[in-house]
Amino acid sequence: MNDLTAALLSAREEGEQLAGGTFVRETAERLDLSDLTFRQTRFARCQFTDCNFSGAAFYGCEFEGCAFTGCRFPVSFWKDAALSGCKAEGGDFRKARFKDCALARLRLRWANLTGALWERCALTGCDLTESGCQELRVVKTTLQTVDFTRADLFRAVLKGTDLSGCTLDGVTLSASCQELRGARIHASQAAVVARILGIEIAD
Repeated sequence: MNDLTAALLSAREEGEQLAGGTFVRETAERLDLSDLTFRQTRFARCQFTDCNFSGAAFYGCEFEGCAFTGCRFPVSFWKDAALSGCKAEGGDFRKARFKDCALARLRLRWANLTGALWERCALTGCDLTESGCQELRVVKTTLQTVDFTRADLFRAVLKGTDLSGCTLDGVTLSASCQELRGARIHASQAAVVARILGIEIAD
């Protein structure tokens, strides 16, 4: 049993939180970590496989170059967390709440973010291709070079969000494109919206 697995199991069994410490190149597989609280813990190049983080809370944690395969994070809570260069493709983040977090170069292709919240966050260079972002709420959050290609943004709340540096090709919106009402887009992205509305643009 490696150090990470031992620490997680100990926190789980004793009903306590995992606070402090750094874990590098460790692995965790098929662990039930639901409702566990993580505080000021750093993970570098760790591999999590089939772990259940439902309802877990992460305060001031750092994840660098980590991979989450088949992991679930529904109703999880993230505060002052930093995730960079991580992969969670196909991850379940339904109703997860991210507040004051820095998310950089994340691969969230096919992830389920239905009903999730990004509040006062910064997303940079993230890949959300074909992700499910229905009813996603984006509040006072900056998005830079975020790829939403073929993402489902139906009923997402994007008012006040600058999407001009994002890729919106093939996104799913409501018939009225209400999701983009109050959001900022680049002139070149207007053609994407026009196609969704069935408007043909002449050359």
